[in-house]
Amino acid sequence: QVQLVESGGGLVQPGGPLRLSCAASGGTFSKYAMGWFRQAPGKEREFVAAISWTGANTYFGDPVKGRVTISRDNTKNTMTVHMNSLKPEDTADYYCAAAGDRSLYWWKGDPYEFDYWGQGTQVTVSS
Repeated sequence: QVQLVESGGGLVQPGGPLRLSCAASGGTFSKYAMGWFRQAPGKEREFVAAISWTGANTYFGDPVKGRVTISRDNTKNTMTVHMNSLKPEDTADYYCAAAGDRSLYWWKGDPYEFDYWGQGTQVTVSS
C-alpha cells in the first residue's frame, strides 16, 4: 500500500504560478498511475491531471487544460504538477492520488478509479 504526501500549497497571487509535489512511500511507485484532483468548498472533487506509469502519457481536466503540466520521477518516487496563470477559481484543496492494477479508466480522471489518496494541500489564489 502506498502512502502519499502533498506539498507546495499556500497563497498564490492571481496570474501567478503554482508547483505542487507528491511524495510516495510504502509501495512500488512505478506500478501506479498517478493523478491530481482538487476540491473547493461546497463542490465535488475535480480532476486536474493524470500521468501514466512511465510518464509517457498525460491527461488534463478541462478547467486547467493549457495551464498545467504533470511529471513524475520514478527514481525519486515523486510526482509534480505545475500550473500557471492561476485564477481565484483555482482555489481548492489539491490531492495526489494513485491508481492500482484494478483501475482501467484512471486516465478519464474519475476519482473512483484511484485507490490511494494523500491528505491534501490547500491552495488559495488571492491578492
